[in-house]
Amino acid sequence: MGRLLALLAAAAFVYAAHAAHAADGYPARPLRVVVGPGPDALARVFGQKLTEAWGQQVVIEQRPGAGGTIAAETVTRAQPDGYTLLLATGSYTINASLQKQSYDLLRDFIPVSLAATVPFVLVVHPAVAARSVNDLIALARTQPGRLSYASAGNGTPPHLAGEMLKTLTGIDLVHVPYKAAAAGLVDVIAGQVQVMFAVGPVGIPQVQAGKVRGLAVSTAQRSRIVPELPTVAESGVPGFEVVGWNGYVLPARSPRHAVERLHREFVRIAALPDVQDNLLGLGFEAVGSSPDAFGRFMREDVARWAKVIRAARVSID
Repeated sequence: MGRLLALLAAAAFVYAAHAAHAADGYPARPLRVVVGPGPDALARVFGQKLTEAWGQQVVIEQRPGAGGTIAAETVTRAQPDGYTLLLATGSYTINASLQKQSYDLLRDFIPVSLAATVPFVLVVHPAVAARSVNDLIALARTQPGRLSYASAGNGTPPHLAGEMLKTLTGIDLVHVPYKAAAAGLVDVIAGQVQVMFAVGPVGIPQVQAGKVRGLAVSTAQRSRIVPELPTVAESGVPGFEVVGWNGYVLPARSPRHAVERLHREFVRIAALPDVQDNLLGLGFEAVGSSPDAFGRFMREDVARWAKVIRAARVSID
């Protein structure tokens, strides 16, 4: 009986959604989601649910390269009619301070909803004599410039997370940039590099397999994915916070009704148990937020990275 009621409720929701869409004609054709450095798997999870609710196909278009600039420019050139979205990531809030761009993240886009977050995991090679963040800090202080940390390249979140740790603790770690996060983690596993802030979906399986030792997660709160790991902040580095994130934005001047309808749908989708389970399996935590909350989140992230970039004198030139 309970399952029947649930099915009837779901059917009623879909009917109401279609009726609401018919009232103003949106959406009347397929939607396009442009993905740059973000995960297309996440975009497909949300896209499938949008299609089921609205009866319109959601086309996922990958435009990788240039740290997200190609994808962002594609969306800024699109008609601001609510049919072309950008799946934005933390790369965009970093690049706002790191490189000259033809667009302004906070001016040329309208926030719709934060979709998901992902932690970075501070890992070390098993031979490193550190079983906590405090151990690592103490070890680095006795061996300044002797420990190295891997990243996915200059200006990437793993790089800046390492620089934030150095700035907040005063330790001296040597940065070793790689062309991809996976390549850096391979060398940590091999012992060629000792430390890394590995993005959750890449690093957590290696922690669970015992190939690296996980010390902490980078987020302000513990992660549902690895709840046994403390945060860096609670491990003795107050103020440390690095959040990998993915969220939807529309071109500036997009119609308000499109923003509001998409926002409501993304929040609903993020709360679905099967979506949460699916994303957890991919290493993400579903969120869903209001446009205003997502806008504040992006502004705060831009300010956070600007401070780190200035303090560490980071450049990608």
